[in-house]
Amino acid sequence: MKILCASHGRDDTWLTHVYDAHRYQKGGHSILRSQAPSTISRFIIAVVFLVGMGTAEAKIVVPPTGSVIEVDQATLKAVLGAFEQAEEAIKTHDLDKVMSMYASRYNYHGLKKDDIRKIWKELFEEYRDIASTHLFTKIAKVGAGRDAVLEVTCTGHLWAKSKTSGLYVPIDSWHEEIHYLVLEDSAWRLRGNLGESPRVLPFGTAPHPLF
Repeated sequence: MKILCASHGRDDTWLTHVYDAHRYQKGGHSILRSQAPSTISRFIIAVVFLVGMGTAEAKIVVPPTGSVIEVDQATLKAVLGAFEQAEEAIKTHDLDKVMSMYASRYNYHGLKKDDIRKIWKELFEEYRDIASTHLFTKIAKVGAGRDAVLEVTCTGHLWAKSKTSGLYVPIDSWHEEIHYLVLEDSAWRLRGNLGESPRVLPFGTAPHPLF
């Protein structure tokens, strides 16, 4: 698992940040704000390139420039931690832990938590080395207290190794989808997503965003 954020005092290029992701740790991050669409575009290209290399290692990326983070460090750490735990659960095919990422009232255009559980179960049966890339470009908080909702803008890719062919195959991809997270049992969990209603999809195709 790699979590990539901007670090204090660093002014490396976007490409260096990607390739040197292993040098960054989860704690002590500071997030920069700037308007740099071209940087974001290059990050997306880099993410796709890394996916194409055939690696099954999950990556969670907060661009050092071009991202807009409107939450405090504690909230940011909690969000990154939630996605990291989900990735670790996916890696070990721990279905119950994967489902703990979803709020009890999860609803994505009619897909409820039980529906998502069935989808993950089928994916685990058909694939191994399942992993994803998450590029977070904006995290904003709406409301306060129990009614607070986090809006996390995410671009990414879900891929895995087919048990049938032995090849890495793309399962899903998404661009600037907005994850809605709510605080439930002291943890941020997925409540739903902003996006078009999914069509009827064939087996093995995720009605993204799964997460």
